[in-house]
Amino acid sequence: MTDLERSAFNNIILLTFIISVGVGALFLIGSEYLSGAVWSVPFRRIVEFIAASVLVVPFVALPVLANMGHIFHWMHPEAVEMDELLKSKAPYLNVEFFVIRVAAFIAVWWLFYFLLTRNSLKQDATKDQQLTKINTKISAVFMPFFAITITFTAIDWLMSLEPHWFSTIFGVYYFSGTVLAGLATATIAIVLLSENGYLVKGISSDNYYSLGALLFAFTNFWAYIAFSQYLLIWYANLPEETIWFLERWEGSWKYVSIGLIFIRFVIPYFGLLSQPSKKDPRRLVVMSFVILIAHYYDLYWMVMPTFAKEGFVFGWIEIGFILLAAGILLTIFSYMANKHNMVAVGDPKLKRGIDFRL
Repeated sequence: MTDLERSAFNNIILLTFIISVGVGALFLIGSEYLSGAVWSVPFRRIVEFIAASVLVVPFVALPVLANMGHIFHWMHPEAVEMDELLKSKAPYLNVEFFVIRVAAFIAVWWLFYFLLTRNSLKQDATKDQQLTKINTKISAVFMPFFAITITFTAIDWLMSLEPHWFSTIFGVYYFSGTVLAGLATATIAIVLLSENGYLVKGISSDNYYSLGALLFAFTNFWAYIAFSQYLLIWYANLPEETIWFLERWEGSWKYVSIGLIFIRFVIPYFGLLSQPSKKDPRRLVVMSFVILIAHYYDLYWMVMPTFAKEGFVFGWIEIGFILLAAGILLTIFSYMANKHNMVAVGDPKLKRGIDFRL
């Protein structure tokens, strides 16, 4: 156990967290265009700023790629040679193909980010309604790519840490956390900016309610997927599947696993259960912070037992990476907010979004 290895594992948590926030926000943008939603138009630009997090993914990924040998068991030829299962997975789990996939996924996210945000910003100046239709078509193309890239991101960076273990629902599990991370980050920024007068006037509690309802819905969706994954593995009781959960029930990891249930589901569930709570700006900000912290906690729970099987570790290294994650997101958002309008003033649905009432 060295600080280099520990930092490398923490770097994976940081990387998958930044991907969640950025790609989750990109998913929300695409969903707005495809659904024709109007309630979110007054603050879509805020979500676009958060989606810019995908631009730093390569720089966060580089240290991990440089230290892959300290992280992934399947990286070692001698280990693969002695393991029939790893041999069978070698056509997929090999360094060259891994790096190609990472580069391809980042290229996809960059491409759709630039296409969607370019048209949105261009619309501020031109007021061309045709750009909304173009972005709707781009979003339709993006969604299948989003599903594929986010699933294989979960498999590559998280599931392959334990290459003998597999779960067919793991990609959906990471997807639910990704949407929650992007949505929670957006909710914090939207509510704080709106309440302090930085967004358009006229945004009502009904707009907030939609944010709260989505947070509540995806919290329940995460719980459903998490429980389904656990139940199916528990019921089948196959050693190659149960080992992953057993490792997270050994020693002090048991308390981390129990804590996950409360911070990831119980607290946000009851915090957002009532209708008034979904409209309360202060409650939304608090619960969004809880959800965002819970996602980082969840990633820690997925990653760190591979590094420290004897019990959970938490110290200055972990705190440093948490502060780095917050610093990256705040820096990107501040840069984008200072450079562009914070409201999509050219969107033809803006007035309807401001006037939106349930």
